[in-house]
Amino acid sequence: MGQLLYIAVTQFHTGGDANDHHAVFAAYADSEVWTLVHVGQFAGMAILLAGLLALFSALDGHSGTARWAGRFGAASAAATLALYGVLQAVDGVALKHAVNAWASAPAGEKSARFASAEAIRWLEWGVRSYQDFALGLALLLFAVAAVRTAWIPRPIVHLMGLSGLSYLVQGWVVGSAGFSRTESIAIVLAFVLDVSWMIWLVVAAWRMQDSEASALGR
Repeated sequence: MGQLLYIAVTQFHTGGDANDHHAVFAAYADSEVWTLVHVGQFAGMAILLAGLLALFSALDGHSGTARWAGRFGAASAAATLALYGVLQAVDGVALKHAVNAWASAPAGEKSARFASAEAIRWLEWGVRSYQDFALGLALLLFAVAAVRTAWIPRPIVHLMGLSGLSYLVQGWVVGSAGFSRTESIAIVLAFVLDVSWMIWLVVAAWRMQDSEASALGR
């Protein structure tokens, strides 16, 4: 649910070449739904991470490795939410004010205003990088914890691990090159992987519940 909400809301995000700051900042300044989109993204991410924490309680962490992987995965998911909150404060609030001030500034102030907006953009890169690292680590740790959970099919674990790797790639790319085409490809890949393993996991959970209900009814 959270991932689908995040994807749907993101479709309304102002587009353009995100690394062409003059052009994209002008587009951001003209956006009338900027704040609403970023609030929606935060809500989607919060629901997604709440789902991961709920998964932690459903894992069969009997072995030491699985138990500790699940605990550290839950901690990393909590850190991801905190970092994402900072990210949306920087991107959804501070950057919007900065580009608005740049767009409306008199000619003599435009260079200084643009430099301020660009500095906030670079801060956004940094926070986004570490948020992606935290989310990628959380997914990898949950994948390790889920390996020994009998009711979770092994392909789900593989997809979850690949999703975690895709977020680690995003973190590296955005930290070194900003919002490039490579990062966009990694984002789409993560969306596809996330939706795949999440839907499969819901189906597996429903089947397990039906099996338990049938067994109790006999």
